[in-house]
Amino acid sequence: MFSNNYFSFLLLAVFSVSLFVIHYFAFALLEFDTSTFYYSLGFLYALFFGLSLAVLITLIIVKKKSYEQVGMSFLLASSIKMIVSYVILKPILVKIDENLVLEKMSFFMTFILFLIIDVYITIRILNEKQQN
Repeated sequence: MFSNNYFSFLLLAVFSVSLFVIHYFAFALLEFDTSTFYYSLGFLYALFFGLSLAVLITLIIVKKKSYEQVGMSFLLASSIKMIVSYVILKPILVKIDENLVLEKMSFFMTFILFLIIDVYITIRILNEKQQN
């Protein structure tokens, strides 16, 4: 049981670092100017990693107490994550800059990638019951 939890943490960390490196080098190779971004890529990835880690820990705790509530807990945690993301996004929405479209796309792409990671890990947690 602990090995599955450790694997989920490891999976989240490896995907997060891999996606950050790919995203960072894609911007560097395409020579996009990210100096005017409101939030740096490092901050966004650290923020979304922390939020995804909180979702994962919540799901593991809920799984131990009441396995049937894991799905609903995921929906609630994802909704809270979306609200926090909107609050973080709000300064970008009111900003006027030439890199605005790129910055918004970068933010949403990062959000969607971490959402996909969350869904995958949740599916793994939900499938553990069927395998046992």
